[in-house]
Amino acid sequence: MVPPPEEMLSAGYALEYTYTRSVGPAIGRFLTGLRERRIEGVVGSDGRVIVPPTGYDPQTGETLENFVEVGSAGVVTTWAWVSEPRSNQPLQHPFAWALIKLDGADTALLHAVDAGDESRMSTGMRVRARWREETTGHIRDLACFEPEAA
Repeated sequence: MVPPPEEMLSAGYALEYTYTRSVGPAIGRFLTGLRERRIEGVVGSDGRVIVPPTGYDPQTGETLENFVEVGSAGVVTTWAWVSEPRSNQPLQHPFAWALIKLDGADTALLHAVDAGDESRMSTGMRVRARWREETTGHIRDLACFEPEAA
């Protein structure tokens, strides 16, 4: 027998994962660099500069510790336009997600590009970092990238 609705007990429940993850030494150093408006990568066993840095070499699995600073400008290697950004995205107006190969790096970093209009985006275009006014050691210290002035 089911009790009438006014007598039923109920309780709210939120499914969530309440844990904190350590960023580790490689990403921790990368984020500290961002706080100081500096972008760092790490040199792999094959001499390639990996950005963002990884803690272990993708070829050998060995720990990587040779960090190097790379430029805050680079080249768009590929991109996708976002016409209607979602509320949790880095920009609240149309922008591109792009893979950006920074000067001095051999791998690309995924980040937002504020080009203003899709017609201004192209593979091979040069972009530069736009930093937040206040940096805290978070990936969003890099507000976005923007086209370099011609």
